[in-house]
Amino acid sequence: QVQLVESGGGLVQAGGSLRLSCTASGSFFRIPAMGWYRQAPGKQRELVATLTTGGSTNYADSVKGRFTISRDNAKNTVYLQMNSLRPEDTAVYYCNADALSALGYLGYWGQGTQVTVSS
Repeated sequence: QVQLVESGGGLVQAGGSLRLSCTASGSFFRIPAMGWYRQAPGKQRELVATLTTGGSTNYADSVKGRFTISRDNAKNTVYLQMNSLRPEDTAVYYCNADALSALGYLGYWGQGTQVTVSS
């Protein structure tokens, strides 16, 4: 089993910045990919950014140039630096990890952290 613990959400004014963190713990062999998704009220969960251990990244068009995903492989931690925040970035942000463990190759989710951007 893999547990993901997120931190760093909060309330910020438009144009401000926040940094989210997510640390994986538990029993696993490796985590090839970690990322962030978000879900705004009344909307479906959507991809924000992903990052592989090899360094490949994928960003949603809406956050390109404003958000940066990074990872500390030694700490099994992924970060999301969010700059130039907009009210439309308001959502619950979820950490995701694809992990290989004794149970096989599975996807795991954190509990979510609220990000609210005021105008």
